[in-house]
Amino acid sequence: MENLLTHAKQEPVWNTSKEIISLLGLLSFFLIVFPLFGPSPFYLHLMIMIFMYAVMSQSWNVIAGLSGQISLGHGAFFGIGAYTSSFLYVQYGVTPWLGILAGMLFAALVAISIGIPMLRLSGHYFAIATLLIGISFQVVFQRWEMVGAASGLWIPLTEESSWFALQFHDSKVPYYYLFLGFFILSYLSVWRLSTSKIGFRLRAVRDDYQAASSLGIAISKYKIIAFAISAVIMAPMGSLFAQYILIVDPDRMFNLEISIIVLLMTVLGGIGNIWGPLIGVAILIPISEYTRIYFGGTGGAIDLIFYGLILMLICVFRPAGLISLLPKHLIEREKQR
Repeated sequence: MENLLTHAKQEPVWNTSKEIISLLGLLSFFLIVFPLFGPSPFYLHLMIMIFMYAVMSQSWNVIAGLSGQISLGHGAFFGIGAYTSSFLYVQYGVTPWLGILAGMLFAALVAISIGIPMLRLSGHYFAIATLLIGISFQVVFQRWEMVGAASGLWIPLTEESSWFALQFHDSKVPYYYLFLGFFILSYLSVWRLSTSKIGFRLRAVRDDYQAASSLGIAISKYKIIAFAISAVIMAPMGSLFAQYILIVDPDRMFNLEISIIVLLMTVLGGIGNIWGPLIGVAILIPISEYTRIYFGGTGGAIDLIFYGLILMLICVFRPAGLISLLPKHLIEREKQR
């Protein structure tokens, strides 16, 4: 993993040329009008999963690609977002819109709380610490009676579709646009972050923390900032997914597999690049969904086999990720920014 991260430090980022702006404009237009073509519920679900995992992978990319910290328990913030909004709605009738904001705030506070001691670690030590933290959240929520313990929370159904409750019984289209909106917002936010002073300082910390420290950059401070931002990006996906499936439980929301799959998708596309996570998600999520359909209950194992094979090929032939396959005239070296 450290080898992959080393290559990512030197990899290109998208240039803001007219070609790229036009391409992104066409892609955005297609995504907006896609439901108008009458796709089946499966294809709407597939796109929803792509949007969700693209945001989650981008969240992990902030902590790993910008600040250089490999987190193996990042899925904990997904669960925090899901439980926060669901608990507020089930117990107090608070609209999930406010629950999403509360989940983002709570995730940021948790990230800061655990980040202050943990981000003094680096490399394998930090990765192991985040892995244990992620497992700890699952264990705690399995025994926490106030949030349903192992049974979790069942979100009550509304009689009719409701934007207040974010429940839509007749169509997946509203869910599609909800996830699309957060997808676009998160990518714009990360792009803005990567071009800001904070982004430059985070990359300086990632590339050479000793040199960054000698220039007066507070290493721990900026690592905590990156950790909190990544948690804030991850939490809304848990909240929206909870409203999508209407049930939250520790085994589903704090599953270690979430963290690992998000990591694999980002590595496949390209760590440290804004568009790398999207490329990885666009390849691996369809594999997962189609194997689930064609192989039934065994699909969950078969898609992981595919993931492993693809990751091995990437490590051998393209350690910088699939983003490095793009034409050179469409990208520029990060060191030129």
